[in-house]
Amino acid sequence: MKKLTLIIFLFVFLFACSDKNGDKQTENEEIKTSSPDTKAQVDTMYLVPTVFSANVVSNGKVHAGEFADLSFRGPDIVAEVLVHNGQHVEKGQRLASLDTYKLEKQLKQNETDIAQAKLELQDVLIGQGFDPEKMSQIPAEVMNLARVRSGLDKAEASYQTTKREIEEAILKAPFSGVVANVNLKRHSLSPASEPAMRIISDGAMSIEFPVLDSEIGLVKIGDTVDVMPFSTSETYIGRIVEINPVVDENGQIKIKANLDKSTGLIDGLNARVKINRELESSLVIPKSAVVLRNGRQVVFTLKDGKAYWNYVATGAENLDSYVVEDGLQSGQTVIINGNENLAHESPVSFAQ
Repeated sequence: MKKLTLIIFLFVFLFACSDKNGDKQTENEEIKTSSPDTKAQVDTMYLVPTVFSANVVSNGKVHAGEFADLSFRGPDIVAEVLVHNGQHVEKGQRLASLDTYKLEKQLKQNETDIAQAKLELQDVLIGQGFDPEKMSQIPAEVMNLARVRSGLDKAEASYQTTKREIEEAILKAPFSGVVANVNLKRHSLSPASEPAMRIISDGAMSIEFPVLDSEIGLVKIGDTVDVMPFSTSETYIGRIVEINPVVDENGQIKIKANLDKSTGLIDGLNARVKINRELESSLVIPKSAVVLRNGRQVVFTLKDGKAYWNYVATGAENLDSYVVEDGLQSGQTVIINGNENLAHESPVSFAQ
């Protein structure tokens, strides 16, 4: 029993000594880390106002600047289809037509009805005591009544209606452009509930894309955008023309930009968009100058060989830089590298 007690006593004594030596070693390391003789090597920059190129990146979809969905007034047999998808057409060019045989017969009947009504008009005028050969001498109210009684007004109205139906049985290009979504087959019925085809204008195209509501301060009408379709390596330049003043359920705002050229683009193409905006007189620091301490942004400045801790608030950013909105002043020397393990008033030296 005495031997067991002695063994336990020796074990506790050795453990206590070991713990004290560990504490002493840790304390020595901390003193060494914070020793004035240990200087971190850093890189610095002199902070002055400069022009900041802000970039906002998004994804969008290219749209035709103008397009028209063409349809026939009602379903009927398609007589001819003169175009195909992707074909370029000129304004007024004939695209497709319906079978107008019945309408042509109706038009001839309308012409006959008009001729018959004119004879009836002469009889009505003679019955009223007027000479049909001297129309200019007939009072307007008498002539109007005579036209109604003779059926001439009705016959002429029917003629104009039939003539318009014949014209509407022919699809023509409202402007020069490219044919898309052709939905017609010869000898089949024309579609009743959807367009027969679409014409996409040759004019400049546009792109619509969203930006976060937190980024809207970096966007304004007239800003330039770089548009990079995913299908090509070419970059297109555009300018913002619309900013929809509504934030959707995803916290985004819709932007529209017109493109300077559209060669090689098609309606519905997906593309990456980069908004370019220059902010004058901004305090700009590289992202490497910012470190996180307790969840807040900190920038170290250099003064008299020591690093000083500064809480900052950053605003606009691009791929490698921040704009400092609060926490720093022009004329300060900012540590931009070697700041990862710095503490307040840590001694530093310049990296070679």
